Amino acid sequence: MIVCSCNFITSQEIEAVITEFLDLDEWQLITPGKIYHAMKKRGKCCGCFPGVIDIIIRTSQAYHARKQSPQDKVLPFIQRIREEHQRCETVRRLALLRKSQKVA
Repeated sequence: MIVCSCNFITSQEIEAVITEFLDLDEWQLITPGKIYHAMKKRGKCCGCFPGVIDIIIRTSQAYHARKQSPQDKVLPFIQRIREEHQRCETVRRLALLRKSQKVA
């Protein structure tokens, strides 16, 4: 399924990059920007970033379930990802607000 129509990136491609990152360090914080950088792409409209965050969470949870990682480590890790999602959403909304104020 296409997740990013600006760059024609599929969910499978994103999942593969996430898994590569987790194989290197299973506790690193993975962000959409980090994924796009690894793919030599950049966020254009960034409308896909919330979906990418959902893929990061889903893929990370599945990865740790397969590795049978301790839940007391997985839950705070997933919470850090969710907090990063909130931060990205806030920045994106502020940028849209500023853009709309310039147009008006």
